[in-house]
Amino acid sequence: MSSSLISNSTHFFLKLFLLISFFNVCFASRKLTALVQEPQNQLLQYHKGTLLSGKISVNLIWYGKFKPSQRAIVSDFITSLSSSTPSKADPSVAKWWKTTEKYYHLANSKKSLSLYLGKQVLIENYSLGKSLTQKQIVQLASKGEQKDAINIVLTASDVAVDGFCFNRCGTHESSKGAIIRGKTYKFAYIWVGNSETQCPGYCAWPFHQPIYGPQSPPLGAPNNDVGIDGMVINLASLLAGTATNPFGNGYYQGEADAPLEAASACPGVYAKGAYPGYAGNLLVDKTTGASYNAHGTDGRKYLLPALYDPATSTCSTLV
Repeated sequence: MSSSLISNSTHFFLKLFLLISFFNVCFASRKLTALVQEPQNQLLQYHKGTLLSGKISVNLIWYGKFKPSQRAIVSDFITSLSSSTPSKADPSVAKWWKTTEKYYHLANSKKSLSLYLGKQVLIENYSLGKSLTQKQIVQLASKGEQKDAINIVLTASDVAVDGFCFNRCGTHESSKGAIIRGKTYKFAYIWVGNSETQCPGYCAWPFHQPIYGPQSPPLGAPNNDVGIDGMVINLASLLAGTATNPFGNGYYQGEADAPLEAASACPGVYAKGAYPGYAGNLLVDKTTGASYNAHGTDGRKYLLPALYDPATSTCSTLV
């Protein structure tokens, strides 16, 4: 074989390797700038693990400086998930969340999941510094409830976290919690970073120009905050993954340490008509020009990712 053919063959397989590597997602991580992948053809497999059920508190641990208006955007999103406080406008955040119920039906679970906003912890003095390890994220998550809880750590725009902006925008896992009557309970936790000053093109697309792929003008953020609106997209994805795969043995595709979950199976899709570099045919606020696809409580608007619908084996969008 000629050296030219060997070179071309090597170049081809190198490109193929890089492409496969690109789609290898870290465990339960959400890369917001993934610019559309075709819907999965097969159902997410259920690995017989425990799903979150019953009344679960969602506790917010704010690390670093956030404005009260920024905290309100996120807390209103959590409140909007509950069908007990639905938005009067359609489509709603609660309607988006209902897709996760289909996973419980498939698992023949007679239990359901009910989320409610729990406590909020403010750590504005950067007590652990401005560069955090995963171990420190768990330490912060432990400041929430230790049983029947999802504890969410939100780091400010000037806080660096291991892997942030390089291979993840956030993650979800679980940790040992309270010991009650000799039984050790686990709690689920999520970490999400504010990427506004560090990597908005990586973690806040489509509200910022993407760092790679097809280039198109950024969309207006529905709450006029690129960093926080980007965090909501990421948080929404990770919440769906937490509900359906809280302990790494629920619903997912692929390897357990690099799974595709309810939302990460549909990257870059926010509405019908989505294609690489285009989020889809979204709703547009007539006053602000901002793009969104879901209404929340108190007149809020949000942009939420498509969820994999196990009943149809397609990526389901609100609009």
